[in-house]
Amino acid sequence: MVTITGTGIFRGQSNTFTVPGFQRLSMENNAGWESLHGKTTEEKLRSLGVMRGSMLDIRMLDEISRRYDVEVYLFFEEDLARTRTLESVLEEFDPVPEYGRPFISVGSFLRFTRENDPSFEKTMRDFPLVIEVVNIGEMQSPRYGTPVGTPVRFITGLMPFIDEMDVDADPIR
Repeated sequence: MVTITGTGIFRGQSNTFTVPGFQRLSMENNAGWESLHGKTTEEKLRSLGVMRGSMLDIRMLDEISRRYDVEVYLFFEEDLARTRTLESVLEEFDPVPEYGRPFISVGSFLRFTRENDPSFEKTMRDFPLVIEVVNIGEMQSPRYGTPVGTPVRFITGLMPFIDEMDVDADPIR
């Protein structure tokens, strides 16, 4: 179990939250997702503070991914994130090895970073990595082991460029 603490991430509230060892949930039995306010994916994610243009801590996106069975992809190329559908990007880069793509799932990014940087957790506490939410929605895709026609919820986000980061500014808005 991991507890994450910071300020201002979740709709103006303290962002202390606990991340237990979640298992991926299917859409059919995801009671947590069904209990969220709203009818559409966009409405339910908005109830968690996720909407296009919002700036969110990467740890919050990871928790949402695991708790609510939402695929979260982080893009390194702004043009790709803003002008293409997630389905088309996944299709185009399917043959490319995971770490050679211009995007990565939030879980893979955090796993890789934690394994290769022992100070990563402390760095995240001191200076959260903030992701801009570019798009949210559902796609019809069997690529995740779901039956054909089963919707897959997703969030796409844009990774900040290190040379553009202002360490003195409040990154959460």
